[in-house]
Amino acid sequence: MKDPLAVRRRLDAVDYLADDGMAMAIFLALKLGKPLLLEGEPGVGKTAAAKALARALDTTLIRLQCYEGLTAGEALYEWNYQRQLLAIRLAEARHAKLTDADLFSAEFLQERPILRAVRHEGPVPPVLLIDEIDRADDEFEALLFEFLGEAGITIPELGTFAATTPPVVVLTSNRSRDLHDALRRRCLYHWIDFPEPGRAAEIVRRAVPGAAEPLIRTATEFIGDVRALELDKAPGMAEAIDWVAALSVLGAADLAAGDVLRTIGTIAKTPDDRAAVAAALGAHQESPG
Repeated sequence: MKDPLAVRRRLDAVDYLADDGMAMAIFLALKLGKPLLLEGEPGVGKTAAAKALARALDTTLIRLQCYEGLTAGEALYEWNYQRQLLAIRLAEARHAKLTDADLFSAEFLQERPILRAVRHEGPVPPVLLIDEIDRADDEFEALLFEFLGEAGITIPELGTFAATTPPVVVLTSNRSRDLHDALRRRCLYHWIDFPEPGRAAEIVRRAVPGAAEPLIRTATEFIGDVRALELDKAPGMAEAIDWVAALSVLGAADLAAGDVLRTIGTIAKTPDDRAAVAAALGAHQESPG
């Protein structure tokens, strides 16, 4: 991808519509070999961007889903203790002696997503998606500093594993908590806004190709209006796509259809939001045109 325009074209070919800011961020991440931190509200396409990038590069996607309590053993590597115990018993049966070096060798090492990305072989690097890093603990962020800065992992018993071809690293965050400055310094950064109406309609059009054009247009416009309300959880593009898909399955051609009200559970995720969205939908259906 020689320039940001080429990035947009390659992503467009796999049905991900990137704006100029996203295309530039990905281009620089690829050219500079830097991790890319994507932030934005839930459902605006952060995870989808990493998946689309892997498809555009025709390479492997390795995903690490973060959560509270995530440990190094689950994210980086761990030792296969069952195999180590079996090796000890076999050695005892043969009256042989095993040293720590025998037990803590590559033979007993279990790769987790980050080490798998570091040790990936092939001319095209994998895309490593560290999804929802804000859900992990502060301590887990510290475990990533060496990897994000040097594309390597140090295993005390074996030494440092450095990537021959550094992986393309994409981190996502919904900003449920502040990330450490040290992590941010190691990454390029891009904030993903909810798309403007025309681009939102095009995204839905590609995701739900069988939907009627008036439905796509009015639904995306309505989602944009709803996002201006004081909701607990404003609907994102993921919810817009689900809503249009549900309405399309029911044969709705626009928001005037009778089944529309019963489908708002696809975009309203709390009782209060449901009441607010239902009221807005009623007003929309009653308005002329």
